[in-house]
Amino acid sequence: MRMLKVPQGYSSNTKSLVSVKDLKLVGLKSHDCHVLMQQLLPVAIRGILPNKVRVAITRLCFVFNAICSKVIDPAKLDELENEVAIVLCQFEMYFPLSFFDIMVHLIVHLVREIQLCGPVFLRWMYPIERYMKVLKGYTKNQHRPEASIVERYVAEECIGFCSQYIEGGKAVGLPETRHGRTPGGKGTRGFNVVTMTRHEVSQAHLYVLSNTAEVIPYIDAHKKN
Repeated sequence: MRMLKVPQGYSSNTKSLVSVKDLKLVGLKSHDCHVLMQQLLPVAIRGILPNKVRVAITRLCFVFNAICSKVIDPAKLDELENEVAIVLCQFEMYFPLSFFDIMVHLIVHLVREIQLCGPVFLRWMYPIERYMKVLKGYTKNQHRPEASIVERYVAEECIGFCSQYIEGGKAVGLPETRHGRTPGGKGTRGFNVVTMTRHEVSQAHLYVLSNTAEVIPYIDAHKKN
């Protein structure tokens, strides 16, 4: 986990969340927990837990990954609900009773919520939580936080509106990728487009054919003739 690298905006910087001294994950946000549960945990526990326990945890991760998908087949929801029940029964077999609380029980109702309310990603709070962090960053006057937020928000809206009419202006509030070739930046290392001539392509093609094991018998037969 400490050496893990993820795409920009995928999750928090995992290097800052790992405490090697205490062997713990600290400071996880709710979205980081979802990324850990859906994508990273099945890979992290591979080969370090008993087979039955590892399979149960991995099946639960697959259930969360299916629940949080943007495209869900309604015909498979009943099958997914049965899968949740089976996975929780496996957890009751391999985990102590102290592990189970109301949060574990709520997993049973997640598929039913999808049937009634639609996909989860349309209803979760991650975008609102992220934007609340942006609004809290607008606070400069601790005695009047609401007025400070409103003042900076209105100023940003005005600047963003005016920037649409400025040639070459950049949008306000939109993050810029760190991989772009910006003036004065590092750019993307090792990225170089080379356009080859037809003669060079023919030479490369002949070189590959001459060094391929499947072609060697034909080359030997041609030399004998």
